[in-house]
Amino acid sequence: MKAVISGDIIASTALKTADKALVESKLKALFLDLNTHFNTYSRLIKGDYIECVVPKPGNALQIALIFKCLVKSLPISNPKSKSEQNKLKAFKTYGMRQAIGYGTLDRYDPENDIIDGEAIHLSGRWVNEHSTHSKQRVSVKSTLQFLSNDERLNTDFEPLFMLLDVLLNKATSRQCEVAYLKLLGNSEEEIAAKLGIKQPVVNQHSTAIGWNAIEQATAYFNQKLAQ
Repeated sequence: MKAVISGDIIASTALKTADKALVESKLKALFLDLNTHFNTYSRLIKGDYIECVVPKPGNALQIALIFKCLVKSLPISNPKSKSEQNKLKAFKTYGMRQAIGYGTLDRYDPENDIIDGEAIHLSGRWVNEHSTHSKQRVSVKSTLQFLSNDERLNTDFEPLFMLLDVLLNKATSRQCEVAYLKLLGNSEEEIAAKLGIKQPVVNQHSTAIGWNAIEQATAYFNQKLAQ
C-alpha cells in the first residue's frame, strides 16, 4: 500500500509569469528535500499540478501540509485587473487543492516516470473533478481530501481533514512559512535564524496557526495508517 498526493495550484492563471516561475522553482526544490526526508518521488505537470508518491503512507498528510504551507507562504505580486485580483485572493487563501489517495500501485517506476494504480487514480480523479481551471469564477469548498477503498478510514479522517483545511485556509503567509519549516523538522531557534526574526515571534506565529493541533493531527494520521 502506498499514498499518492495529487494537487493543483488554485487560480494559477492569475499569477504573473515571474510568479509562476517562482512557484515552479520552489516546488522543484521542495521535491528534492522531500525525497531526502521521506524517500518520495514527485513530479510537476504543466507548471501547476503535482503528483507525489509517498512510500510510507503515514507521512502523506504531513507532506500535503508542507506543499500547502509552502505555496501559501510565497511572496506573490498583485495583478492590476480586478478579476485577476479576485482570483489571486483565492490563491493566497487556499494555495493548493490536494487529495491523498491510499491504495496499491500496479506500476511504479520513478526512473521511467511511471505511476499507475489505485492510489493515483483515487487522488487524481478527485482533484480533476474539483478543478476550477476552466471557470471564470473561482469557488472553493474543500482543498484537502483523503480517499481509499476503506470507507471506515475515509469516515475517520474526514472531520480531521476538514478542520485542518479551515485552519490553514485562515492562516497568513508568515504563519504558513513558520508551519512549513516546522513540518520539515526545524526547531523554533533554527526558524528564527532562517527568517531573521526572534524565537518568541516564531512561537507567536506557531501558536496562531494552531501548531499543536497540526502536530497531533499528523501524528494521529501516521499512527492510524501504521496499524
